[in-house]
Amino acid sequence: MVDIRPIRIEDAEKYMNLFNMLDEETIFRLYEPGERVITLEQQRENIRQIMSNKKSLLLVAEEEGELLGYLMAAGREIKRIAHMVHISIGILQSHAGKGIGTRLFTELESWAKENGIHRLELTVMENNEAGKALYRKMGFEIEGIKKHSLYVDGEYIDDIYMSKLI
Repeated sequence: MVDIRPIRIEDAEKYMNLFNMLDEETIFRLYEPGERVITLEQQRENIRQIMSNKKSLLLVAEEEGELLGYLMAAGREIKRIAHMVHISIGILQSHAGKGIGTRLFTELESWAKENGIHRLELTVMENNEAGKALYRKMGFEIEGIKKHSLYVDGEYIDDIYMSKLI
């Protein structure tokens, strides 16, 4: 059974390993394989900062002690933007299509309602069909396109901006 829960400091090493695996197995990440450089202590500090920010949330999907995915909602306490969070999500390919993304977003929405978050936003590469399908399923709508935002495997890729109002 996959458990969806907030991250803990002691998850830092497993969380780093999850990011490295995600970077290796898909092109739909910002970092290329091996490009992400962070120490365990830096990762612990990143987690501490997220946990101490009332406008941010970091959820992990865990099964039998292994992290299978995550969803991070990063917000700020600046008054004019305190109502919104920017989301990033990643799920190991071996566990894609099993409802983990839906469960992560459902948990995020509950947290958002409890914490006065009105706007959820994210970007997705134009060629990430599975990601776009999940976001549409969860009620996100396309707001715009950032042309040639990324350079992946020798070609320029557009980033699609999507959002959902709660």
